[in-house]
Amino acid sequence: MVAQVCVLGATGSIGASTLDVIARHPDKYRAFALSAHRNVDDMFHCCQRFSPPLAVMVDEASAEDLAARLKAAGSDTEVLGGAAALETIASHERVDMVMAAIVGAAGLAPNLAAIRAGKRVLLANKESLVMSGELFMTEACKSAAMLLPIDSEHNAIYQCLPEAYQCGEGLSRAVRRILLTASGGPFRGRSLAELHDVTPAEACNHPNWSMGQKISVDSATLMNKGLELIEACWLFRVAPEQIEVHIHPESIVHSMVEYCDGSVLAQLGTPDMRTPIAYGMAWPERIDAGVGSLDLFTQGSLHFERPDETNFPCLDLARQAFREGGTAGAILNAANEEAVAAFLKGNIRFTAIPDIIARALEAVEIQRADSLDTVVYADQAARTSATQTIQQLQTHA
Repeated sequence: MVAQVCVLGATGSIGASTLDVIARHPDKYRAFALSAHRNVDDMFHCCQRFSPPLAVMVDEASAEDLAARLKAAGSDTEVLGGAAALETIASHERVDMVMAAIVGAAGLAPNLAAIRAGKRVLLANKESLVMSGELFMTEACKSAAMLLPIDSEHNAIYQCLPEAYQCGEGLSRAVRRILLTASGGPFRGRSLAELHDVTPAEACNHPNWSMGQKISVDSATLMNKGLELIEACWLFRVAPEQIEVHIHPESIVHSMVEYCDGSVLAQLGTPDMRTPIAYGMAWPERIDAGVGSLDLFTQGSLHFERPDETNFPCLDLARQAFREGGTAGAILNAANEEAVAAFLKGNIRFTAIPDIIARALEAVEIQRADSLDTVVYADQAARTSATQTIQQLQTHA
């Protein structure tokens, strides 16, 4: 049977890679529903190419624009508008799997809707677990939804675990460490003084991966690795102490698992997100992802080093937030999103990002994250705190 796929964030880099895999296997997958925020041009082309029954534009005006353009082109795609429509398509009875590729906190509600509906959820939105890991994993257990990690690192860890351990059963007894790799971003090796005047363009110029602006800045600050550390703790039921981050600038080894007998298993591949996407879509089988073979002779050598947490403190801030528990993850994520947005606009310096996050974690009360409402409240409170700090920094600039 052809699996019906909902792609949340269809016009982003993960969405585009997902659609590429779908296009390679029309006998296996169909794009049933696509979503975007306000990128009407790209969404129009996606709808023309894949003819999904449903399309969602979160921005209402963009939804009207897309609907008019599709109608004029003779398309049968129905266009829905607004954030609530994301939950509608994520939980639709005809959808078999959901690619959760919306960036940031905006992906939490539709991802939860997909989990509660018992879908196969291909999780490329790490913020869902950062913000509400306990709630998210509890709902997944209740609904028997299948949660497959798509971030290249977590997908690698998943592939290195026997099936009995992939959902956390017995993991602490069998696994000694998870070795989480990181590229180090574009500023690896720079001093604090050298980071002071870096520009958004420099921060977004990732040496290995083609990503959106927000995740590129997160990679540059090492916050992306901090968010991934939290995600790994929830996915694999391990403590932060069992995760060791390794800077690996070649991005060939995507992560490793060390077992209690001393064995270390690693997953390698060229840096192309179609590999983990195809793995998640086809699991437990494997399909062609359109990715070329890894040539280790050409690669020559692989390097590993410890992260510089003095000049890049975001990694430790994430570690601290997980230990705090409750809504600390939501506070961390929201403050980071606001700080990154301000940096991309040129309103703050790159080095101010961790300070804004640290102040929000101190200012906002941490509560138990046992409901979506509580998580959303913490998210908004942290954004208010971060915005106030950003304004103060601008005033004294």
